[in-house]
Amino acid sequence: MSIRSKTISLTIFASLALAIAACDGKQQAGAPQAPPVEVAAITIEPQRIALFTDLPGRTAAFRIAEVRPQVNGIVLKRLFQEGSDVTAGQQLYQIDPATYRAAMASAQADLAKARANLKSIEAKAARYADLVQINAVSRQDYDDIVANQDQAKAQILVAQAGVETTRINVEYTKVYAPISGRIGKSNVTEGALVTANQAAPLATVTQLDPIYVDVSQSSSDLMRLRRAVASGQMQQGAPDQAPVTLTLDGATQPYEVTGQLQFSDVTVDPTTGSVQLRAVFPNPRHDLYPGLFVRARVEQGVREQALLVPQQSLVRTPDGAAVVWVIGADNKVNPRPVEVGQVFGDRWFVNSGLQPGERVVTEGLQKIRPGTEVRVAVPAAAVPVAAKP
Repeated sequence: MSIRSKTISLTIFASLALAIAACDGKQQAGAPQAPPVEVAAITIEPQRIALFTDLPGRTAAFRIAEVRPQVNGIVLKRLFQEGSDVTAGQQLYQIDPATYRAAMASAQADLAKARANLKSIEAKAARYADLVQINAVSRQDYDDIVANQDQAKAQILVAQAGVETTRINVEYTKVYAPISGRIGKSNVTEGALVTANQAAPLATVTQLDPIYVDVSQSSSDLMRLRRAVASGQMQQGAPDQAPVTLTLDGATQPYEVTGQLQFSDVTVDPTTGSVQLRAVFPNPRHDLYPGLFVRARVEQGVREQALLVPQQSLVRTPDGAAVVWVIGADNKVNPRPVEVGQVFGDRWFVNSGLQPGERVVTEGLQKIRPGTEVRVAVPAAAVPVAAKP
């Protein structure tokens, strides 16, 4: 074939290829586009919610009093039943008072003797007062009798103190309950010798109503809470007005009585990096005992402009990050990373990543991809107002 013939053949082939490509382009341009994907969505609206935190802790007695003797002696009687409730001022033990009553009688006799001595000296001083005026006695003798009179008065005061001391010792032979509460086992029985200020208590009285609940909160969480309050993102009431609910170890339902946060410690435990909080709970039926492991839910503030998303709208990436699919103004969806916090029922609290008024896909997530055009199958509705957790 000649060179001219080859040139003509290549020209015809190129023309045919361009014609075929043009026909294919016209067919593709005329093909119908895929319809928008139907999804369900909600409109994010700000609302007021109360934020809380769950903290582990243990119960502690409101007051504990160890009963000890204040005098030496033999225990004659135990006047209570172990494990029963006692009231403040109730007699618990009787120590043998015989020697203390004898000492009190001796002190009373000394007081009577001192008073009789004073009467004799007072009469003599009265006579000397008249005689010194006429120089029947010397001035020195008069001064001596006046001094003896003052000493006799002082002896009466000493005797009165002795009587009071012995009376107190007699009273100390009756051992009373210092506080109201439940008394434990007795460490002594009748016939036991007890001594004043001994190390071992006779018994221990524990006040169970009300009862303390001591919990620990991370110092980082506490500082984050304070920054949120300082920035105005959260409102916080008085510390002694924060309500606290309680769940016992192994229980499914919370304790029926609500407590109050009493105080927050001002120091951080260097070993755990936590701050201790203490709440007070009424315990009228003595359902709570000291030493129980519990979980306390502490209300720590209120967010007036909080954003919530349903749990089914949240997707976790392989690295654990939270993502929601947001519908843009052009009705196309794209993933949006968000930071979530606590769970309120079936919704997540969103710390950051969303703005009020944005639409979030709740159903049909498996049918969409980034940039997919969607159509909301049902009217987008705002998340309902969150109930108090």
